[in-house]
Amino acid sequence: MAGDGSLAPMVAVFWLALGYLSGSVPYGLLLARLGGLGDVRAIGSGNIGATNVLRTGSKKIAFATLFCDMLKGAVPVLLARHFSGDVAAAVTGFGAFTGHVIPIWLKFKGGKGVATYLGVLFAAAWPLALIFILVWLLLAAVFRYSSVSSLGGVAVVPMAAYFINTGGLLTLTVPVAMIVLYAHRANIGRLIRGEEAKISFKPRAETE
Repeated sequence: MAGDGSLAPMVAVFWLALGYLSGSVPYGLLLARLGGLGDVRAIGSGNIGATNVLRTGSKKIAFATLFCDMLKGAVPVLLARHFSGDVAAAVTGFGAFTGHVIPIWLKFKGGKGVATYLGVLFAAAWPLALIFILVWLLLAAVFRYSSVSSLGGVAVVPMAAYFINTGGLLTLTVPVAMIVLYAHRANIGRLIRGEEAKISFKPRAETE
């Protein structure tokens, strides 16, 4: 990222709020309902993200959820970067991520923010997004746990950001990693007890 610099408090608040409002739109819940799948919070983990939407059996809606959750992180970051620079983009990205995790529309009970964070990374610094994806795929292939893959990805990204730390990348990725870790506390408990569900690579019948 280029064009580092300070950000006026009111400008920072504006971009933080815009990012939060964008991130707080619960696409998983909305798309599942529109697709006739009911309330996604009533199945599986109760999460509104793409992984839990996939448990409905609809790969199309799960993919649409993943795409929209990434987009709601990427679009406000790109806008902030264009109009106010890289520091604003980092602030907006954090807002979008927290909007997904604690959305005002769902009484602050949202998802784990991984897909939205990935969208933020693509818009803010695409090499970090690629690193996240590579780590996720490697861990998924070895351990077959989505939670392990996500936690590994968010743990590695700040280390990579350290070497290209411009525009608040490090100050964005470190707190996000801590929040994702906290959001996965139930998954960590299930992993310890050997109860965490593994990723299934077998095709499933799709619910239209």
